[in-house]
Amino acid sequence: MAHIGFIGLGVMGKPMAGHLIKAGNRVYVHDKVAERAKALEAEGGVACANARDVAAKVEIIFLMLPDTPDVEEVLFGKDGVSEGIRPGSTVIDMSSISPVATRRFAERLGAMHVEMLDAPVSGGQAGAENATLSIMVGGKDAVFAGMKQYLELMGKNIVHIGGNGDGQVCKVANQIVVANALAGVSEALVFASKAGADPAKVRQALLGGFAQSKILEVHGERMLRRNFTPGFRVCLHQKDLNIALQTAQELGVSLPGAASAQELLNAVCADDGADLDHSSIIMALERLAHHTMG
Repeated sequence: MAHIGFIGLGVMGKPMAGHLIKAGNRVYVHDKVAERAKALEAEGGVACANARDVAAKVEIIFLMLPDTPDVEEVLFGKDGVSEGIRPGSTVIDMSSISPVATRRFAERLGAMHVEMLDAPVSGGQAGAENATLSIMVGGKDAVFAGMKQYLELMGKNIVHIGGNGDGQVCKVANQIVVANALAGVSEALVFASKAGADPAKVRQALLGGFAQSKILEVHGERMLRRNFTPGFRVCLHQKDLNIALQTAQELGVSLPGAASAQELLNAVCADDGADLDHSSIIMALERLAHHTMG
């Protein structure tokens, strides 16, 4: 039985921590919303007052937090991980944050003789609940090898991409693909509907051809059913595309598709849709077309 820390118990983090507990590990948990940590006590978790308290009790710490500033605060802020962690420990950040910041965090932890893996995930709430996440890992080979057994409790497709930050690069690439696919499926369904065809039947036909994709299958159905209960919120995809576009600017890379998709998400957000599922991107295109699929 390993003693493990888990910080960040939102829609994704709570079930992920739960899988570690169910596997027989002693898991010390913390979230800024104290009720989330207390809720996991019923499953066998141990609630801690802050990140420092978690770090002082374990040698492996998982993070699942919303954005780059949140990770920095939890690691290096007041009552943060760095105030309680011991040399020889490992931090595994499963948040989706900036690759540049991730490399900086790894260097700061390394100076404290603490290893770091960045291990962002794809698969949404369903993947977290069913332990079927795709996990993209950056960090040293030996550290990955030692921590893979714990990642396997939360995901199925686990790929070591390269050094620190490379996992986050892969996650950014994933979010670029997903954003473009969401926009493409939305365009196709709005076009079909306004042209007078049944968009449900159009989707059914497309699923049998070269246009078939997971986005068309899962989110295309969400769009048709108007089911925008969040699996992955608009505001989080906005955040990920901001990272993509900022990093691309630094690299001198053009991402016109990602930029276009970001503007559509911005439009949904401006219409009070920040907490809707990102498949609600179709609503921005419907407004532009003066047409709502019925």
